[in-house]
Amino acid sequence: MLMLLFPSLASAYEAQPLAANPQVEARLKVLAVELRCLVCQNQTLADSNAPLAEDLRREVREMIAKDMSDKEIIDFLVTRYGDFVLYRPPWKPTTTLLWLGPFLLLGVGATGLVVALRRRQKKLTDVTLSEAERHRVEQLLSEGANRP
Repeated sequence: MLMLLFPSLASAYEAQPLAANPQVEARLKVLAVELRCLVCQNQTLADSNAPLAEDLRREVREMIAKDMSDKEIIDFLVTRYGDFVLYRPPWKPTTTLLWLGPFLLLGVGATGLVVALRRRQKKLTDVTLSEAERHRVEQLLSEGANRP
């Protein structure tokens, strides 16, 4: 009903290209795959739809338009946001935990599992029954078997 009253709501527009220069967009795509979204943290700049990612893509587009090299753009972003902005940060003393952390956590988890299983195994020792206890168990089992 609203569409009939307001035909401008029903009209569709063609999507506008992001940049007039396809070379700029190609370079942006290459760079955006190497950069991390600072908000999403597990997505590249190319994959993210966050407003900050859109702002960073616009900023990278502007730097490309200023004829900055890819290295200059990455260096600028690393200076501004730190190594975290790189999707594959370099191996440095400050990023060692980032690279080794998953393996350390895996080792701690495996060690904890082994310790827990050994403690459990020690608790599950065979119990020896006395003759009186064994006779009582047999009596209870035979009474249970005789019940309908």
